[in-house]
Amino acid sequence: MTDNHSKTRAAGRPFFSAAAGLLLTAAVAMLAAAPAFALSSDSQPLTSNIFVDIAKKQNPAVVNVSTKTAQRDPMSQLRPPRNGQPDPFRDFYDRFFGDRDNNQPRRGMGSGFIIDKEGHILTNYHVIEGADEIVVLLEDGKEYSATLVGADSKTDIALIKIDNGDVAKQDFPYLKMGDSGRLEVGEWVMAIGNPFGLSHTVTVGVVSALGRSIGAGPYDEFIQTDASINPGNSGGPLINIKGEVIGMNTAIISGNSGGNVGIGFAIPINIAKGILSDLKEKGEVTRGWLGVMIQKITPDLAKSFGLKDSDGALVGDVIPDGPADKAGIKRGDVIVRFDGQPIKEMENLPKIVAATPPDKTVDVVVMRNGKKKTLKVEIAVLKDGERQQVAKADPLGLKVQDITPEIAQSLKLEDRDGVLVADVTAGEPAAESGIRRGDIIAEINRNPVKNLEDYDSLTANLEAGSSVLFLIKRGGTTIYIAVKVK
Repeated sequence: MTDNHSKTRAAGRPFFSAAAGLLLTAAVAMLAAAPAFALSSDSQPLTSNIFVDIAKKQNPAVVNVSTKTAQRDPMSQLRPPRNGQPDPFRDFYDRFFGDRDNNQPRRGMGSGFIIDKEGHILTNYHVIEGADEIVVLLEDGKEYSATLVGADSKTDIALIKIDNGDVAKQDFPYLKMGDSGRLEVGEWVMAIGNPFGLSHTVTVGVVSALGRSIGAGPYDEFIQTDASINPGNSGGPLINIKGEVIGMNTAIISGNSGGNVGIGFAIPINIAKGILSDLKEKGEVTRGWLGVMIQKITPDLAKSFGLKDSDGALVGDVIPDGPADKAGIKRGDVIVRFDGQPIKEMENLPKIVAATPPDKTVDVVVMRNGKKKTLKVEIAVLKDGERQQVAKADPLGLKVQDITPEIAQSLKLEDRDGVLVADVTAGEPAAESGIRRGDIIAEINRNPVKNLEDYDSLTANLEAGSSVLFLIKRGGTTIYIAVKVK
């Protein structure tokens, strides 16, 4: 019938006016085209009961994690207050459920989720950090003691297990871990946890952003979501509409109220999957170490080094006798490819290096004097206390880094307290005040600086126009230098 109608119109004997014919033609074209809001092949259409089904199926494998610590350690907080001001990415537990009397036992509360029938549970490191006792409560009301299997403070992930003595050959309900690498902004997600101690609370939202860096460490790569996450949700699962765990709820921006403002962060589940075997087998994570200090390539730096773009990681320094040094990597090289993987952003390199098995020899492609050069590097083990070296700039024009054992030996330092000034930007306050590359910052405003975390904390909320007092170690002497913030 359609063919006959088309032929009739083509013969010049239309049944409708010209205007109506145009409208009909447009409508047919729209119907023939792909729907404007078609779901991807991986998505499931939302139905009225999909979140009900997910909650029913996944709630039994989500647990309440409570801890007891004999004595509060004021230095144990994952993210301490900065300059007397609350950190917006606050620790959920010490601030809301911790006992503030140092002489009294400290209690904490968070969430977790079972990942196998044997009773292994993933949660946040800061939930169980320093705990003497760990107790998990299931949805059915059963309570079990748990022991720490392994933990990794750098990614804020811990693996605990329900004690065998509490289990009589019981198979536990568990959650399936999905692929966070396939996440897309706008996907529906569900968070389950124990906000403010309210057991098995379910909230729903979408993935707001991917790959967020919030200053929590060198391996920042958070999923941002507007699903309501509050204190007590930490360690709980973020679940897609297939019922798979794609993230571990970890942090929030809380505003002045201390509650949810629609910006929460979850660790991608692929990060947890990547270290799970190490946690199970060794109790800790073994990471690769390259032995360079790197920094972001700004447009000005790209121009200065004759680069076509800002891709890659600029080597600001090379650790003496480290893997990079032995392979011939030099200060001023730009690492553009590591073990076959392109380095588009500076932040990508530490994560890729960390995931590389120690003792593996990899090809590292660098740009040097406008030419590509491939070097073979044997990756070493990232030792405890070290970190992938990323030069961090601040409003003072300083780039600093932790003092590794190799740096301490090279500079003949008696101890590793303080941070090393890796670079000073000309014309910025620190340079104008006399701070030099190679100086060691021992104190800021009379507060001791033992490592990069201390430095970050003490410089996080500098106010324009204020003066910052540095105690500098230089050539066997110490001097005070006051730096005025722009």
